[in-house]
Amino acid sequence: MKAILVHGMGRTPVSQLLLARRLTRTGTQVHLFGYSTLSSFEACVERLAERTRALAGTGPFVLIGHSLGAVLIRSALPRLLPLAPSACFFLAPPSTACKAATFFARSRLFRLGTGQMGQRLADARFMADLPVPAMRFRVYAGSGGYRGALSPFGGEPNDGILAVSETAIGSAAPLVVPSVHTFIMNSRLVADDILREIESSDPRRIK
Repeated sequence: MKAILVHGMGRTPVSQLLLARRLTRTGTQVHLFGYSTLSSFEACVERLAERTRALAGTGPFVLIGHSLGAVLIRSALPRLLPLAPSACFFLAPPSTACKAATFFARSRLFRLGTGQMGQRLADARFMADLPVPAMRFRVYAGSGGYRGALSPFGGEPNDGILAVSETAIGSAAPLVVPSVHTFIMNSRLVADDILREIESSDPRRIK
């Protein structure tokens, strides 16, 4: 089984190395996809689709995206048909125009630093129109963020960037883990769950 890992906003493929190592140890062939948030969103989606189509022709695969990486994967899915992934795994995915993106989108510094990517995350229509995967998928949400009177989330479980409720895709309830947004890909609970799901979708462990 092959896995394509897509990092989040402002990060690089290096941020996925621990997860990649955990997957590789069990026989999964890992491929890291990198991009710049200053690039065109459309160009990144098409490049991801091209990379995925090339790998898809050589055997079964899954897609794993962290934060903005999950948005890129969902946008690319219609372009992969008829070669669909066996499963998708979304780590702390913004699934609505979340509070954080909406708040910071008003900042000139945020716009300069994140370009079109950041503006897409604050676009309610765009986020609502993202495809819900037709194949099996899992959503992971962090609950390691501060809750209390001084928190923008109040008492709602959150990962410091997203409320758990802002990660839900379709009717799929997220698996909540005690992690913050930036490091959820390093969670052993997340890695172990992904591996179990990979094994159940590919019991022969095709390599």
